[in-house]
Amino acid sequence: MEERFSGTVLRRKRDENATRPTMGEIGLNHFAPYLMNRLMARWNANLSEELREYDMTTAKMRALAVLCVSSTVTINELSVFAVTEQSTMSRTLDSLEQQGYIRRQPRVEDMRIRDVSITEEGRAAFEKVWPTMYDLFLQMFDGVDEAEYRGFISTLHKVLHNIRKHEI
Repeated sequence: MEERFSGTVLRRKRDENATRPTMGEIGLNHFAPYLMNRLMARWNANLSEELREYDMTTAKMRALAVLCVSSTVTINELSVFAVTEQSTMSRTLDSLEQQGYIRRQPRVEDMRIRDVSITEEGRAAFEKVWPTMYDLFLQMFDGVDEAEYRGFISTLHKVLHNIRKHEI
């Protein structure tokens, strides 16, 4: 797509004379949500293809990734961190538990809450897929230096803070 818009995309409400640019004026290549969707769709498709070799789904990988860096989490927290619907996460956890990759235990002070933790087998399964994930990650950021990457991450955190519904 060709460059279409050379004006200011982020016209703030405080400028009373500013009108909203149209989508046609901005163009898809300058509309961040469109670009983020393209990036994540491509990342997920590439990752899903690579995970087949390990008999692992994207939802399983996300759950194991979160659990590798957390001591225990609830199913609700895991759904938020793994960006997965709670119903999908529940089915994913059933499968991971059957494989011996996770453990669900009722919380002593509230038996309705289940704490989820990773087992050594689950950690080993994730460690097998990590090199593939990291290689895809490096491919995605080819040509981006460390300072650009850190700036990008900082911007993503600001945007996430603006739109998030959960405190995590």
